[in-house]
Amino acid sequence: QVQLVESGGGLVQAGGSLRLSCVASVRTLSNYAMGWFRQAPGKERECVAAISRNGGNTYYADSVKGRFTISRDNAKNTVALQMNSLKPEDTAVYYCAAARDYSSGTYYYALDDYPYWGQGTQVTVSS
Repeated sequence: QVQLVESGGGLVQAGGSLRLSCVASVRTLSNYAMGWFRQAPGKERECVAAISRNGGNTYYADSVKGRFTISRDNAKNTVALQMNSLKPEDTAVYYCAAARDYSSGTYYYALDDYPYWGQGTQVTVSS
């Protein structure tokens, strides 16, 4: 059983920064591709960033490219999302997700690819 716990959300003004962290309760995090998703009220959950097992491949949604950075520390079982230049439209609940990866190491950005999810952390960006 994989458990994911997010932290780091909060209220920030537009233009500000937040760093989200996800701690995974797994023996070997390097066996998992990881992703960050968000869901705003009334909208579908979407992938904002994803990272391969070893961190060599990353994916970003167009809406966050150049502003968000996903990273991982497999030795510490953590995945982070650095969010800069935040906009009011970034307001959402952010979720960490994990997917066991048996391949050579790719990222996944589809919702259905991830069987393991955290409880989410609220990010609110005021204008």
